Amino acid sequence: MKKYLDILSDMELKIDEGQFISGQKLPSIRNAAKQYGCSANTITRAYTELENRHVIYSIAQSGYYVVEKPGHRSTVVESKMIDFASSSPDPTVFPYLDFRHCLNKALDTYKFDLFTCGDPNGLEPLRHTLASHLAGDQVFARADRIIITSGVNRALELLAKMPFPNGKSVILVEQPSYDLYLRFLEAEGVSVCGIARTAAGIDLRELEEKFKHGGIKFFYTMPRHHSPLGTTYSADERKIIARLASKYDVYIVEDDYMADLSEERGVDPIYAYNGTSHVVYLKSFSKLIFPGLRLGAAVLPEKLLETFREYKRYADTSLLSQAALELYIKNGMYERHKHKIRSQYGERIRALNEAVRRHNDEGLLEIPGVNYGVYVPFKLPRKVNLERLVIRLAEKKIMVVSGKPSYLSDYREREKFLRISISRARIEQIEEGVETINEEIKREVKYL
Repeated sequence: MKKYLDILSDMELKIDEGQFISGQKLPSIRNAAKQYGCSANTITRAYTELENRHVIYSIAQSGYYVVEKPGHRSTVVESKMIDFASSSPDPTVFPYLDFRHCLNKALDTYKFDLFTCGDPNGLEPLRHTLASHLAGDQVFARADRIIITSGVNRALELLAKMPFPNGKSVILVEQPSYDLYLRFLEAEGVSVCGIARTAAGIDLRELEEKFKHGGIKFFYTMPRHHSPLGTTYSADERKIIARLASKYDVYIVEDDYMADLSEERGVDPIYAYNGTSHVVYLKSFSKLIFPGLRLGAAVLPEKLLETFREYKRYADTSLLSQAALELYIKNGMYERHKHKIRSQYGERIRALNEAVRRHNDEGLLEIPGVNYGVYVPFKLPRKVNLERLVIRLAEKKIMVVSGKPSYLSDYREREKFLRISISRARIEQIEEGVETINEEIKREVKYL
C-alpha cells in the first residue's frame, strides 16, 4: 500500500508542479514500472486512480495523457509573486473531485436527515468515525466525548468564555502563538498571560511556577508543528506538561491542527500522556482539505462536557459537510489526500532548508530544524527594521509575514523573525525567494 501511495503522490506532484503539462503523454506503464522499480500492476492502479480523479485520460492503443485545466495551471505558472505569507492550503491540491463525490454520496445516504437542524454535538456517524480516526494519533475517546464545531476557532472561543471546574480564570498562551486567537482574547478582555517558547522549547520550571501560582484556567498550546515556529515539543516536554496539568489542576487546550503533516514516529500528543482528565484535544480539518469546510473536532474531558454543550447550544455546522467528511474519512480518501499533501509540503520544506544553507553565507538568518509542517521562522538580527524589510520584499513581489502579531500586545520579550509559510510557495520559486530575502537582510544590516 505504501509503495502505491508513494507513486500516486509523486505522479500528482509532478503534474501539479508542471513537470508533465496539459496534453503531455505520460510514460508507458512498462517504462513507469522501470522508473519506480515496481510491478506494472502498481502503475496501472495509479494511472487508473488518476483517471478516476480526472487528472489524466487514456486513449486506446496510445497511452495516458494529462488533462488540460483551462485557466488553472496557466494562472499559477504566470504569477510572478512568491507567496511565503499564505498559510491556507494550496488550492491546486484541493480534493475537489473526491469531495464532490462524497457530497453526492452523502445526499443519497442520509437524504432527509441533512435538512433538519441537527444534533448540537455533531452528526453521530461522523463522531463514531472520528473516534476510530483519532485513535491513529493515540487519541482514544468515545464518540460521546467528541463534539463537532465550525472550525477549531469556534471551539477556542467557547473554551475561553466558559467557566472551568478548577475555578480559575487566567489563560496562559505560548509566546509567540496563533495570532487570531491572541487578538480574540484581547478584544474580549479575557485575563491572559504569556510564556516564552523558542525553537529550543519552553522553560518547564517557569511553566510549573505559573501553573502553581498563576491562577491558570488552561494553557493553550500547539505541541506539534507550532504556529508560527514550526517546531515540536520533545516527548519529555509533552510528558512533563501532562504531569504538571494533573498536579496543579490546570487544563491543557491542545491545538493539534497540523498533526497529519508529520512523518515522525512516536510523536504522540499531550492527550496521550495525561489519561484524558485535563486535556482538551482539538483537531482541524481545514488545513488539510480546504478552509471553507469549517469543520473541527473537540475531544473533551468528562468534567467539561456539559458546560461546553451549554455554551455551544446549537448545531453550528452544515450537516451536509459533516456527512461528506464522514464518508471522505471512512472511504480512505482522507488518508490518501494526507499522504499527498505531506509529500508535497515535505519537499517544499526540504527545498527551503537547502536554499537557506546555500545562501545564508554570512549567518544572518537563524532557522530551527523543521522538517515537516508548513512554517519555518527566519530569525533576524536585532537591528533589522522588520516592518521596512517586509515592505521592501513586497516591492520585489515576495510576500512574507512579520512575527510581531504572533505576540500579545503587551508582551515585551519578543524575538524578531519572519514567519515563512511554504503552503503556497511553488517549489521552483523557493530558491529565488530565499536568496532575495537574504540579500535584503544584508542590505538592511549594511544600511544600519
